[in-house]
Amino acid sequence: MAVRSRDKHPAMTGEAAENALPQGVASVLAVLPSSAVVLGRDDRVLRASSAARAFGLVKGDQLTAAELMALARQVRRSGEIRESEIEVAGNRFGVEPTTFAVRVAPLGSHGQVLVLAEDQTERRRVEAVRRDFVANVSHELKTPVGALSLLAETVQDAADDPVAVTRFAGRMQHEAARLTYLVQDLITLSRIQGGEPIPTPSRVPVDEVVHEAIDRCGTRASAKEIALVAGGTEGLSVWGDDELLVTALRNLIDNAVAYSPENTRVVVCARAKGDNTVEVSVSDQGIGIPESSLERIFERFFRVDPARSRATGGTGLGLAIVKHVAVAHNGEVTVWSKEGSGSTFTLRLPAFGGAAVAASSTTHPLEAAQ
Repeated sequence: MAVRSRDKHPAMTGEAAENALPQGVASVLAVLPSSAVVLGRDDRVLRASSAARAFGLVKGDQLTAAELMALARQVRRSGEIRESEIEVAGNRFGVEPTTFAVRVAPLGSHGQVLVLAEDQTERRRVEAVRRDFVANVSHELKTPVGALSLLAETVQDAADDPVAVTRFAGRMQHEAARLTYLVQDLITLSRIQGGEPIPTPSRVPVDEVVHEAIDRCGTRASAKEIALVAGGTEGLSVWGDDELLVTALRNLIDNAVAYSPENTRVVVCARAKGDNTVEVSVSDQGIGIPESSLERIFERFFRVDPARSRATGGTGLGLAIVKHVAVAHNGEVTVWSKEGSGSTFTLRLPAFGGAAVAASSTTHPLEAAQ
């Protein structure tokens, strides 16, 4: 469509003049990131960006949003710029409405109106997630902080009772440890939740990650007489950050221990896959996860059983951290679980050098036990 100006064509009159865009407007609209629409005096669309049509703001030569059309007519009458926020229904069944921040302004002297619409759906979703996150963090922090305050008062009142002081001091240590875990998890999550890949990935031996994670979980497992067993294929390596991978695997093992009965086993197994990836799985013989909760277990602060999770000292962030670590490594985490039969969480990561080459192989301990 050629851009024409009334100044360059003095003979242009009537409808042709009214429908001609001011000089340079078409070029500006072509590079705007927003959805842009120019309406003529008769409310017909003279120019619309591809984004405006893709979002369903324009169909043919008509503006589809009645609220937007009413706003354009107000601007035409008053000559004043107006701003608003509107929702436009999806152009397909099941598609969520799109929220737009709109700015409408008069254009030229022939009753034309410029409509700019900026998609705000993602921004609003992020704001909602942030509000929920802040609310959840506040709630989670209140519990240990409130407990510490109450226990401190109780210890003060029981200063003449050594047995009571010892008992309450132990509870204070428990709550302080819970608060420490929560803060550590929040720091880790804030570091990786952006979804950016690891900036300087390096070769990470899987055996070292597995042994380090098992070592960090040893005390908690021993308290429940749960055996932590490493198995699978030895000598594998992946691309990534060793400390983040240890953190992710430790969270999976801690989770398995917390939801497993005493005198059971948790098996950590590494294996090479044919698509140049390495899988590290954590299998337990615990209570399992209800099918209705499987889609939500990687959400921050989601708990299948809130009372049990708090009793075991869980922060509700462990699996969210695992998910973000996997994404940051261009990998993924999956879960299989059946109530009463246990769960298996699997980290799938890119192999170092593009090939999952192993030095040796051993039998999967869980298979050997069956």
